[in-house]
Amino acid sequence: MRSCGLRATSRGLRAASGKLRRMVAARSSRLTAHQRGFTLIEMIVVISVMLVLIAIALPMYNRSITQAREARLKRNLATLNEVIQQYSLDKKQAPQSLDDLVQAGYLKAIPDDITGSNTTWETEQEDPEKAWDPEQPGIAAVHSGSKEASSDGGAYSSW
Repeated sequence: MRSCGLRATSRGLRAASGKLRRMVAARSSRLTAHQRGFTLIEMIVVISVMLVLIAIALPMYNRSITQAREARLKRNLATLNEVIQQYSLDKKQAPQSLDDLVQAGYLKAIPDDITGSNTTWETEQEDPEKAWDPEQPGIAAVHSGSKEASSDGGAYSSW
């Protein structure tokens, strides 16, 4: 008889545990069904926040790109004008073209203008009265050949 009692108890436990499993499964399936996706309002709020952040960041990014291009132009102008002066002092005559600076070893290559090309530089000729060789005036300075306006409002060609 004792064995019958144990069987009945184990059947009851199995039935109770099965019922408990079904309740847990039903509850978890309800939770996952509700938590499965986002509502339309939540998506609209997230997309709106992202658009506001992009609207703030994009002008700052464009401004930093422009500042970097202008800094590179200033550095290239300073380098070219310094090298022209150094060439003139060493050779006792001004260079006739920017390629003379490369051929003489003062530059590895002519740097790019803000336009992205190294052929748009505008050269300023020496004053024949103050030239090293009055019969062959050369380049005294270099300016950008770009007609674009800089961030300060002036033309790049006036730098």
